[in-house]
Amino acid sequence: MTDPSRRLLVFGCHEAWVALLAGLGRPLDIVTGLKGRVGGWDARARVLPPETRFISIADVETGHDTYECAILHSLSDLRDLGGVDVPRLVVFHATLEGRLVEEGSALTPADLRALARRYLHLKRAEAVAVSALKARSWGLEEDPIPPGIDVAAMPAHRGDVAAGVRVANRVASRRRILAWDFHERAFHGLPIRLIGDNPGWRTAGPARSWDHLCDALASHRFYVHTADPELEDGYNLAMLEAMACGLPIVGNPHPTSPIEHGVSGFLHEDPATLGTLAARLLADPGLAARLGAAARRTVERRFTPAAFHSGLAVAIDRARRRWNAGALARSGVAGSATGGVLASRTTGDGRFPKSGGIPRNGESPVQRA
Repeated sequence: MTDPSRRLLVFGCHEAWVALLAGLGRPLDIVTGLKGRVGGWDARARVLPPETRFISIADVETGHDTYECAILHSLSDLRDLGGVDVPRLVVFHATLEGRLVEEGSALTPADLRALARRYLHLKRAEAVAVSALKARSWGLEEDPIPPGIDVAAMPAHRGDVAAGVRVANRVASRRRILAWDFHERAFHGLPIRLIGDNPGWRTAGPARSWDHLCDALASHRFYVHTADPELEDGYNLAMLEAMACGLPIVGNPHPTSPIEHGVSGFLHEDPATLGTLAARLLADPGLAARLGAAARRTVERRFTPAAFHSGLAVAIDRARRRWNAGALARSGVAGSATGGVLASRTTGDGRFPKSGGIPRNGESPVQRA
C-alpha cells in the first residue's frame, strides 16, 4: 500500500529501473514531454507501477503538489528540473567513461567528473550509482544501490528453445562498451536472439511487452552478457532478471561478474573457447538447467529487493537533508556558505564528499551527462 504523503517525482526513461520503485510504497509522478525526449512510458519494457501519474515539468512548476524527493537519471534531468523546490537524487546508471565513449565526447573523464561535481554542488543534489564500478567512475563515496530482483515474480526456466538470448539497446553506439567484437567472435554461427531497441537492425527488435520478454528469457537455453571491464559492469538488470528465471550466463571474465565459471555459467577470455562452452549448453539442456539453478540462487542471495529499497530510502533521506540544509543556509540560519559542511570541496583523491556544499561560481556547462 502506498503512502500518498511520500510521493516521488521521477523523470521518465529507464523503465526497467523505475519499475523497481513500486516496492518502496510511494506513489509516483513521472515527468514526460521534456524537449528532446521521446514518448512517455514504454509499456513494452515494463508494466507501469501502481498509483503512477504522468505530469509535465510545467505542471510541476505551477502545481501545488509536494514531493518527498525527485529521482533523476542524469545531469540533464537535473538541469531540466530547474528551480523546483524539491530534494533531488541523481542516479547514475552508466560509467562516466562509458558515457563519453558512447557520445564521442572530447571531454576527458577528469573534466567531466569535475564538471559533474560542481554542478551537483550548485544544485544541492545528492548522487548515487547503481554499482560500485559506476560509483568509483563518478567519484562517489556513498554506497552504491544495486537493483533488487523479486525472484519469485519471475517465470521458471524452460529452456525449450535451443538458442542463447541477450537484451541490449543501442548496440551500434555501444559496441566498445558491450565488448561487441568479442560477442561476435565468440558466438559466430550460434543461434543468439538479440532483444532491444536497435534501429536499422532487421534481426533484432524490442519485446512486445513485459510478459513477452519474460517468456523469451524463460524459453531460451542461456543468456549472453559481454562488457568492457573499464566501461561497464559484468552484469546488468536484464542479466539479473535472466538469472532469476534460471538461465546460466555466458560471457567474458569480468571483475564485477556475479557468475562463477562452471557453476552458474561459463566465462572465458578466449572467444573460440567460450563459443564451444555455449554450444555445450545448446546440446545439453540438463547442464543448462543445473547451471541456471545456481545462477538463480546467486541473484536471490546477492540482489535482494529489501537491500535495494533500504538503500534507496537512505539515499532519499540523505538528499532531503542536503536540500534542507541548503534552504537553511539561504535563510542565513546555517551561517556562511564558505565554510563547514556547506563548503564546496572534495576529498583529497577527487571523490565526492559524503556531505557536500554550495559552490561559489556559476553553473557548469554539463548538458548531457
